[in-house]
Amino acid sequence: MAESEPVTVVVPVGEKRGCPEDEKDDAPSKKPKFESDHENGGPPQQDEMGEPEGEASDGEEDGDTFADMMKHGLTELDVGILKYVSDHEGFSGVLKERYSDFVVHEINKNGKIVHLDDLSVPAEAEEAQEPEQQPKECDLLTEEQKKQLGELQLFRNKEGNVSIEVLDDSKEKRTLVHKAIKNQFPGLETKTEEREGRKFIVAYHAAGKKALAEVKTTTAPRKHFWPKNRGSFCHFVLYKENKDTMDAINVLSKFLRLRPNMFSYMGTKDKRAITVQEIAVLKITAERLAHLNKCLMNLKLGNFCYKNHPLKLGELQGNHFTVVIRNITGTDEQVDQAMTSLKQTGFINYYGMQRFGTTAVPTHHVGRAILKNDWNEVMDLILKPRPGAEKEFLVRCREEWAKTQDPEAALKKLPNKRCVEGQLLRGLSMYGKKNIVTAFGLIPRNNRLMYIHSYQSRVWNTMVSRRIEAFGLKAVKGDLVLKGTTAHVLSAEEAESYSIHDIVMPLPGFDVIYPTHHIGEGYRELLTADRLDIDNMRHKVKDYSLAGAYRRVIIRPTDVSWEVINYDDPRVSLVHSDFEKLENKPAPVFNKEGKYRALRMEFSLPPSTYATMAIREVLKLDTSIKKQTQLNTTWFN
Repeated sequence: MAESEPVTVVVPVGEKRGCPEDEKDDAPSKKPKFESDHENGGPPQQDEMGEPEGEASDGEEDGDTFADMMKHGLTELDVGILKYVSDHEGFSGVLKERYSDFVVHEINKNGKIVHLDDLSVPAEAEEAQEPEQQPKECDLLTEEQKKQLGELQLFRNKEGNVSIEVLDDSKEKRTLVHKAIKNQFPGLETKTEEREGRKFIVAYHAAGKKALAEVKTTTAPRKHFWPKNRGSFCHFVLYKENKDTMDAINVLSKFLRLRPNMFSYMGTKDKRAITVQEIAVLKITAERLAHLNKCLMNLKLGNFCYKNHPLKLGELQGNHFTVVIRNITGTDEQVDQAMTSLKQTGFINYYGMQRFGTTAVPTHHVGRAILKNDWNEVMDLILKPRPGAEKEFLVRCREEWAKTQDPEAALKKLPNKRCVEGQLLRGLSMYGKKNIVTAFGLIPRNNRLMYIHSYQSRVWNTMVSRRIEAFGLKAVKGDLVLKGTTAHVLSAEEAESYSIHDIVMPLPGFDVIYPTHHIGEGYRELLTADRLDIDNMRHKVKDYSLAGAYRRVIIRPTDVSWEVINYDDPRVSLVHSDFEKLENKPAPVFNKEGKYRALRMEFSLPPSTYATMAIREVLKLDTSIKKQTQLNTTWFN
């Protein structure tokens, strides 16, 4: 097997478009299973401890400064990613130079690739409106009022408001005006005010601080009419550019004045990409959702329909990827050899670098401390100052904590208290430093579990690298395969009838078995070195008791295709997106004599797999931000 010696230059250069924060990891498994409910091909991004994998910096640092800061980051070797399965020669290329070079389409539970191809409101939604003959909404507001409301809606003055006097004052007329504003200008709230005997409807932005305070003190908005014969959930396709799934849902929640948990989905998708996935929301009409297309940036909603059920995490069959690697140096023969190997053999199913964070304190170190029940170490790892790339307010917060050990003083240094540090500090100020477990519980459950899943992932990566090193790409005596959901140890005779594609390896837990060859004993040695007892993986805190799971060693993508294309303009997208097709924009045209070459590949992956690991196998690259930044700096110089 080829060793991990990166031979590529990877230069992710960001498009100058808006980019919100990253979000969360998957929920834990309470009984052993074959892993299938995690995000695939770009799993839930880590929290504030790490930038998304493959993404450039915010643009605040120059190349040399960022490279210097990233000296403290992780490499693939640090998290057990060591081996390749193919022996082809690697070649260099530019991964995610533009976010539009990475396109993800969800594969739903029926095996269909999800596309955004219809923005219309379904007929049943229109028929379901209340039957009374009422004035049209457009007749209730003057053009000047619409202009003012539109400017307010577009965040030009969050704390401002628009007052509309109701001359023909009646409750029915006021109700119609309230409804007209909310339907035509999602994200705006309204209230009725009386001034010197005259009635005014005041519209204000739900995102403003004063407005939010106002919303909290008022009663909940009246329920909208909902026909009994219509499904309770509106399912729709969400198309997003350069946004994390949770960030996109938070935006929708704010505009629709809903709690984010009213939305459901089957998996989170990459931030630095164009992604298309199905979302469901409880008792919101397609018409209201379609209105959002007028005012949302980098988001589009369509393909509306009503169903009687929400969506559940893990229900998807996988994701389909279209990936462009720019400025490739490989010959056509090298590319064909690499892609044929990916199609026929596949790649090692490693957990990708985004699972582990990018700062000097990796997430799996925190996870190990949790599993050891060493809560002082957990607190120290999360809050202590650390070298490397971090936002300035986090640096100030950590310095204050190191100097005073005062959670309230450190908390004052954070403008956003919702980050992990802020939530932990808030817990410490409420419950005291002697109750760290309770304080840590203020962090959302998914974020807390991310740490221990990260530790499991590092163990799995390390042991799989040893398994490939020891036995190569064949099934051997002592390997594990799944029979249904139960793991079975292969005898020497049975191993003859199985291939490497059948072999699974366990994530450590209290309800899994381990291979009976020497790799199985390696698990015990690794956990012992980390001062953990492999025979006692139940935790005093139930949430942190991990049953374990089984994960395939090798994944073979399906629907694999590729082409080498030539182009002249590096600013032009090389993928025809769903939204561009809806807008009737022409597909990209490739010039056979173009001065740049790119590899355009497509493939489908099942849940719980990382597209970056498939690309790593093709290019033979180290996907860590640390290594990429070092290579980028050399390339720029």
